[in-house]
Amino acid sequence: MAVNKRGYRIGMTVHHVFTGLRTALSTSAPFVLLACTLVALAYWLLDPNPPRRVVLATGVAQGAYAEFGQRYADRLRRHGITVELRNTQGAAENLALLRDASSGVQIGFVQGGASEAPDADATLQSLGSMFYEPVWLFYRADSAQRLLKTSSLDSLSQLAGWRVNIGAPGSGVPHLARQLLEANRIESKAIALSQQPVTPAVIELLEGRLDALVLASAPESAMVQMLLQTPGIQLFNFAQSDAYTRRFGFLSAVTLPRGVVDLSRDMPADDVHMVAPTATLVVRDGLHPALAQLFVQAAHEVHGDSGWFQRKGDFPNARDGERALAPEAERFYRSGVPWLQRYLPFWLANLIDRMWLAMLSIVAVLLPLSRIVPPIVELRIRSRVFRWYGQLREIEAAAGDKPAQELLDELNSIEGKVNTVQLPLSYADELYALKSHIQFVRKRLQGT
Repeated sequence: MAVNKRGYRIGMTVHHVFTGLRTALSTSAPFVLLACTLVALAYWLLDPNPPRRVVLATGVAQGAYAEFGQRYADRLRRHGITVELRNTQGAAENLALLRDASSGVQIGFVQGGASEAPDADATLQSLGSMFYEPVWLFYRADSAQRLLKTSSLDSLSQLAGWRVNIGAPGSGVPHLARQLLEANRIESKAIALSQQPVTPAVIELLEGRLDALVLASAPESAMVQMLLQTPGIQLFNFAQSDAYTRRFGFLSAVTLPRGVVDLSRDMPADDVHMVAPTATLVVRDGLHPALAQLFVQAAHEVHGDSGWFQRKGDFPNARDGERALAPEAERFYRSGVPWLQRYLPFWLANLIDRMWLAMLSIVAVLLPLSRIVPPIVELRIRSRVFRWYGQLREIEAAAGDKPAQELLDELNSIEGKVNTVQLPLSYADELYALKSHIQFVRKRLQGT
């Protein structure tokens, strides 16, 4: 029996708690619905989570752009982002694809000075400078001997009469090569220019059908690595590299250090002066900010180490004289990786980072409204009791005007309904007060 009583008391306590909770929830439902609506609206407007797929325009197969593109894809895959690599002829084609919204390309490698119409880049933004793309002018030693009666080429002006490949249409090299040749006063009819892709041009150079070819690429390019170590193929030394950089603002003077290609074979045997445009990552201004942040973080991993032409930490950097820096890139160069991403998974850190200001605004709106919820809850609970007092008062006022038995029947009906009223324990005193007032009215009716 004791166990049954204890179980009954526990059951009633749980029942009363549940009753109070249900009342509070039903009363605050409009408030909760408003809060959820505001949060959903903020999420829709801010779009905090990035798309899971992005298209990156790279370059020719086995080129530096393609190699770097694969490294980016590997790093973004860790965060659940699929990077589709779009092979192209190079920087000029990448720019065309970025300007064409229907191409699907959202980000691409672009060589400094590749654009012939810089004003058309108004809708594009930069993630910063990523690496140097030195101008590699490889030529056959026997061609120099045959055409110049010397073993080496000393000036671009000596290329008159040579067969030179300046890169395929769509790459940034043809425009750059023509600028360099024009600066040396070489007329187009004085030189046999061809525009073949890299691989067939290299084959023709090795087989003697070309005297020279021009590349603009990071040293990671497989073709550059191979030509640097091919007997009979020499690399042009830009002895006037500083002068070129004064003439063309997008060029930098760099040096290929002695022995950097192969220390054991001392290749090259001397420092080689070169000129280099800088490769940038260019994005459409509609690229999701979170993706821009991931790409610039990946750039820090891919390009941040020392290399043949830069020291550790030189790249990536915020310098880009041709396009405006994207806000997320500017934020990264100023503050590094966002603080939350250092401790939380990317998706959660990004969600908080994009939503916290909106959430604060929503809280500021809802906080004053939340103060009216407790009074409303209390009013709803007490109304379950107070609404019976009106009928009780009418019965008491009708004493003497109606038959006592009829009034008692009405009173019994009210009492039966009151017995089914469920209230939280904190309001039980008001329920028992109502029941005692019902008994008080019953005694008065029975005494009449």
